[in-house]
Amino acid sequence: MSTPLSPTAEGVLHVQRPEHQQWWRQAVIYQIYPRSFADGDGDGMGDLPGITSRMEHLADLGVDALWLSPFYRSPQKDAGYDVADYRDIDPRFGSLADADAMLARANELGLKVIVDLVPNHTSDEHAWFREALAAGPGSAERERYMFREGRGEDGAQPPNNWESVFGGPAWTRVRERADAPGSAWAEDGQWYLNLFDSSQPDLNWQNPEVRAEFEDILRFWLDRGVDGFRVDVAHGMIKAEGLPDWTGRVEMVGGVDASQQESDDNPAMPPYFDQNGVHEIYRSWRQVVDRYEDRILVAEAWVDPLPRLARYVRSDEMHQAFNFAFLTTPWHAGELRSVIAESYQVNDAEEAPTTWVLSNHDVVRHASRLGFDGITDKVGPNKGIGPSDPQPDREKGLRRARAATLLMLGLPGSAYLYQGEELGLPEHTLLPSHVREDPTFQRTGGSEIGRDGCRVPIPWEAGRPAYGFSPTGASWLPQPADWAEYAADAQAGREGSTLELYRLALRVRRERQLGTATLEDHPDLASPDVVALVSKDPAGTRADVLVMTNIGAAPVDLPAGWTVLVASGPLEGAAVPTDVTVWAQRTG
Repeated sequence: MSTPLSPTAEGVLHVQRPEHQQWWRQAVIYQIYPRSFADGDGDGMGDLPGITSRMEHLADLGVDALWLSPFYRSPQKDAGYDVADYRDIDPRFGSLADADAMLARANELGLKVIVDLVPNHTSDEHAWFREALAAGPGSAERERYMFREGRGEDGAQPPNNWESVFGGPAWTRVRERADAPGSAWAEDGQWYLNLFDSSQPDLNWQNPEVRAEFEDILRFWLDRGVDGFRVDVAHGMIKAEGLPDWTGRVEMVGGVDASQQESDDNPAMPPYFDQNGVHEIYRSWRQVVDRYEDRILVAEAWVDPLPRLARYVRSDEMHQAFNFAFLTTPWHAGELRSVIAESYQVNDAEEAPTTWVLSNHDVVRHASRLGFDGITDKVGPNKGIGPSDPQPDREKGLRRARAATLLMLGLPGSAYLYQGEELGLPEHTLLPSHVREDPTFQRTGGSEIGRDGCRVPIPWEAGRPAYGFSPTGASWLPQPADWAEYAADAQAGREGSTLELYRLALRVRRERQLGTATLEDHPDLASPDVVALVSKDPAGTRADVLVMTNIGAAPVDLPAGWTVLVASGPLEGAAVPTDVTVWAQRTG
């Protein structure tokens, strides 16, 4: 049985504090991308009734909560991350009544619901932005956004040299908009900032009206019963005073271009991300959220290094922040051990949970990403894979993905799953150009493939149209012709399937309370090719669990005195093969 450990004991990575029992500290949270989860009305676009109809799948899977990507009113130029009305549901997805029904069904099944919030920018179809265009320069309406005068003769040059994360300039001149009426805007020399698409104008978070509006939006959804918010681009919103030029470029999902050269005049972090002022906003939001019981804030913050990310989860700010350092770590034992250890070090110092994630709607699915021997500049977590790119080894990718997931779920803290990963879905790498919708693909002229490949509707039933995604067979993105083997009904009850592996792992994780365990290195497995960690009950009442991943070229013997509970792949007698993770119970 376990022996309680002190934080200073040799080899201890994380010590669980007994008072840290809130649900969000160890929850497994399942991300739903509403467009692609389930289509209830047959139009080829997923919707809220479709989600409600498939919710028992999630309860059977064993997750604790759902996170839904945006379902608000939107022209869908960036798949809903261009919000036109934060207090209503886009008709493509249903209605507020459908949202209430979904929340009620989740509550019946014991599932929490987290919704997306997009505070850095709105859609250009938001009422505020339409009012700003009509009101003209110098108006209070324009003060809600980042309007500025241009540089150069007649203001014909952008206010600074910033580039959009999606490619191209980060400024749009009002008079050059396609909808600009010639007479009304002919003398309007202003530009507005759009760090993403030109249809996504950045809000001015120095404006008290903007801050008050979003606090009211928080209360609107909290009053309807949501359990928290995932905050999109949580490291954005505040821009450096004076909007200084910056010669670097940010990759599609937030990583600074590796070629960026840091200097006093040109810092590595751009002057529009991870500014200190964002923390004042989140302290204010935390006060709003804390007036409701057990509600949370989750930061999507692509911030490096990890100690700066930990600032977002200080006791009066966010409850969680996505650990993208873990997601982007190559399939290498030493690097995985290092990022796990540092993640606990910085988060434990703030008494915050460490949050683990391997896939989401912005990155290449890890069943494909790990199908390469190393992450390259061309094919990495932040870039898509197209038909002309090197293709991943599907068998290797799935084997490693299963091992990586079992390693992740064996770690104390909260874990996020992306829809379809429980089916072992790979990236759709063969999508033709004409069906792609990601603005990144359009704004870079196809030089960056974008994120459509991880957003393809998921397969439910092998023998039905659109694999059961839609009753009519319609699908807003085409599904691969060979996905029948991945369908949920083809895997349910089949021993060794990826779906059954996830179900077993989540059940054992809950039974053994791995999410609230203390964690230490295994003293006898210090191989450079093995990650070997021991999960211990802080109270010393449950048997230890070994979490062991072999990333080396040769099988590694399971230590004596351990009995296997879960394995990501077949073992070779008492040996753990390459790219396999096991959980084992101490018996000796």
